[in-house]
Amino acid sequence: MRPIITAFAQSPDKGQGLARDMRVRWALEEADQPYDVGLVSFDEMKRPEHLALHPFGQIPTYEEGNLVLFESGAIVLHIAMRRPGLLPDDPDARARAIGWLFAALNTVEPPVVEREQVKYTEADRSWYAARLPLLDDRVRIRLNQLAGRLADAEWLDGGFSAGDLMMIMVLRRLEGTNILEDYPTLSDYVARGLARPAYQRAFEAQLAVFEELSS
Repeated sequence: MRPIITAFAQSPDKGQGLARDMRVRWALEEADQPYDVGLVSFDEMKRPEHLALHPFGQIPTYEEGNLVLFESGAIVLHIAMRRPGLLPDDPDARARAIGWLFAALNTVEPPVVEREQVKYTEADRSWYAARLPLLDDRVRIRLNQLAGRLADAEWLDGGFSAGDLMMIMVLRRLEGTNILEDYPTLSDYVARGLARPAYQRAFEAQLAVFEELSS
């Protein structure tokens, strides 16, 4: 059975692959799993039909038979645990990879997203100029720690896993800030992930939505 995911009909990032459906698309491509996509507008996301899939009115959602999931991390973990390609077979290595997936979402992403959002929510406030460097410092603390752990390894723990997929997608949210460029180890790590054929297929699929709507 082909899973169905939801994505923005008109993504705010204009096809740059930063919306959270991209995480799920990439996971499905790594698992070589065909899937269908239902596009929803911002208005449709708040209607009862979509709220039945996602109680917070966001994307992505995931439907497979009687199973309905929301939250990109939960969906990626579901795919990784049931299909090959995203988690190692060794139980200990598997647990560590899952740990990195949670670290990406719970430890690294919060300061990154706060830094990302402040320019939209507080740029006109008197304290913005003083607050921004503080947010940059919070991001850099996490990047310093992550770069130290990655060191000269190709991936976070052995082979590429769902943990790397999620971490790379979180780090992508720093594009345009000039912060990640100060960490060549992490910049190279992200570049390795984006060069994977599965990522390229996922990116092209989501970009095609924007290009079709723009034509």
